[in-house]
Amino acid sequence: MKRYLDTVIDTDLARKMVILTGPRQVGKTTLARQLMMSRVPSQYLNWDIATDRQILQQGQWRTDTRLLVMDEIHKMPDWKSWLKGVVDGRSPDQTLLVTGSARMETFRQSGASLAGRYLAWRLHPISVREWCQHAGVTPALALAHLMQRGGFPEPCLATSDQEAERWRLQYATDLVREDVLEFSRLQEVTVMRLFLDMLRERVGSPLSLASLARDLAVAPATLKRYLDILEALFIVFAVRPWHHNIGRAMLQTPKIYFYDNGMVRGDAGVRFENTVAGMLLKHCQFRRDALGRETGLHYIRTKDGAEVDFALSEDGAISQLVECKWADAALHRPLLRFAEQFPQAGAVQLVAQLHQESQHGRIQVRHAGTWLNDLDA
Repeated sequence: MKRYLDTVIDTDLARKMVILTGPRQVGKTTLARQLMMSRVPSQYLNWDIATDRQILQQGQWRTDTRLLVMDEIHKMPDWKSWLKGVVDGRSPDQTLLVTGSARMETFRQSGASLAGRYLAWRLHPISVREWCQHAGVTPALALAHLMQRGGFPEPCLATSDQEAERWRLQYATDLVREDVLEFSRLQEVTVMRLFLDMLRERVGSPLSLASLARDLAVAPATLKRYLDILEALFIVFAVRPWHHNIGRAMLQTPKIYFYDNGMVRGDAGVRFENTVAGMLLKHCQFRRDALGRETGLHYIRTKDGAEVDFALSEDGAISQLVECKWADAALHRPLLRFAEQFPQAGAVQLVAQLHQESQHGRIQVRHAGTWLNDLDA
């Protein structure tokens, strides 16, 4: 399956080293191998494989390699200094692609800087736009498929729902058993698994770490660290309330969503909101990575309880208000209120099961699949 970053990464490789991050099994290795086919000879080395690790440590990869792909090297001690030397010492004809399933800055910091030596991309699960292009289906059918299977390539492309569920069960187990141990101690895994299960039932709701900490008999600071780990590993992402002062926004209650829609426990409305959240994040990060625009994904909530599910920002201002409804086409009153408060922003109510689109002043009521299909990625 051709992914939405294939062409842009291929172009950037001719300019600088490219660092590609994203959730485990989101398709980074497949994308890398597709790029290798157009650059022969090429070589793929994974730090998690013992023989590859030895080659990396000793710098014994092929000197005539046109594309050298290095996976998970952020697990190497002092990896930044090592990688800086590789970049500066490579031959002019050699391109470098570095991939990883965790945010690079979370592993073993060093004093070396890679500034000016790389271009960064983040690979996300399959969206409505991608599935429509791949499968040749309508946006409505694409949205229904992604809500059922999630956007990770293996379950999305699976031949049956049962096959997809078997993948997901193993995926969730491996995330905690293997990846989380990179950050935490063995005795913490049980609490981390319970915490993750609690988050699966609280998608889209303001998250009180203090309340969860009491239930788990741990300190709130411990759960904050666990949440940081889950975010760093691209398991969950936090959507924080909009505020001009970024520091204040970071301190306010976040809402948590999952990269894998299949991990959400809730009714169709909750899973729909999580699906939209993931595609909005993908859209924002694509615009940031591709265009250099300062973008963000937020929600808006006032002290009197008025709330809009999502607010997209660009260059420090709200650019789009988005409310999600499973089947309710009646206009969401807080959306009208905030549309008046932010007249420069677009305003849309996305309905998964909608009979007829409509316009209410500046507010559009749209088929969710159709609107999501028009996003940038």
